[in-house]
Amino acid sequence: MTLNIAVIGCGSIAKHRHLPEYAQNEQVNIAAVCDIVPERAEAAADKYHAKAYTDYKTLLKEENIDAVSVCLPNYLHAPVSIDALNAGVHVLCEKPMATSAEEADSMIEAAERNGKKLMIGHNQRFVASHQKARELIASGDIGKVYSFRATFGHGGPEGWSADGKDSWFFKKDEAFIGAMGDLGVHKADLIRYILQEEMVEVGAFVETSAKENADVDDNATLILKSEKGTIGTLAASWAYTAKEDNSTIIYGEKATLRLEDHPTYSLVAQYANGEVVKYELGAIQSNDEGGQTTTHVIDHFIESIQNDTTPLIDGEEGKKSLEIILGALESVETKRIYSLEK
Repeated sequence: MTLNIAVIGCGSIAKHRHLPEYAQNEQVNIAAVCDIVPERAEAAADKYHAKAYTDYKTLLKEENIDAVSVCLPNYLHAPVSIDALNAGVHVLCEKPMATSAEEADSMIEAAERNGKKLMIGHNQRFVASHQKARELIASGDIGKVYSFRATFGHGGPEGWSADGKDSWFFKKDEAFIGAMGDLGVHKADLIRYILQEEMVEVGAFVETSAKENADVDDNATLILKSEKGTIGTLAASWAYTAKEDNSTIIYGEKATLRLEDHPTYSLVAQYANGEVVKYELGAIQSNDEGGQTTTHVIDHFIESIQNDTTPLIDGEEGKKSLEIILGALESVETKRIYSLEK
């Protein structure tokens, strides 16, 4: 069965990820696109033979849509997703899913009430090296996990966003949060996924030091503690000007796993007995040249609709990763370690 899809928001993430990946999926018809900038909507509509809208509510009313991607500034994620779910449409929402736990709860409730899928676009779970690391840890191959170090940084969204230096990413009233929400929430989700553990405490330092035009964080470092007592760090930055860093290191009793830390081998396992195993598993998706591999997010979303299965990152999963970032903000505010346990 072919699904009619609409993409709401035609900025960079839609242009580089959602629209081309929907177009590659044979089970999909891109029926409509929406953007408040008419030229942007028209350009996407022309390219994908879809109908252009500037008002998403009109789109939801007029089009017979099965599912939408919400690719809008962060403050619109919850209200637009909820409207779409209430219109009887499945939703794939970009990260971070919301700007508060209350908003996230409202999204989850709307999905349940309407019997529709809600998926959050945390693409790092679909990276081959990350999936392999999860397997190695779960199998006991590296023994007890002692610590971790996760990093996600690049030169900033001005080189990526459709609006460059004037992007909503830098405006607190639209973005709510900076590098920590743009990049850090991805790594928070990844650490939960790889370790198969929930985080219970977070402490954070957050600064705006690299972007003069920003009133949100551009450098953030979090210290996390898991339910099993594993501690580690998470860094998110828009100040890595020379090259993107999307690496994760897991330090275990029997081995250290280095993920996306080598130009050729996406996973390097260094064992305490001196053995080194190198895995060539394909490139991680990246904004740098040569990194434009599929995210697998779109295909998974479509499969979950067609097979009526729960998406890997449903609303509950998205909320747990968001709460780590919200906890980090509380830690900064209070200058204390914040407990994530309810």
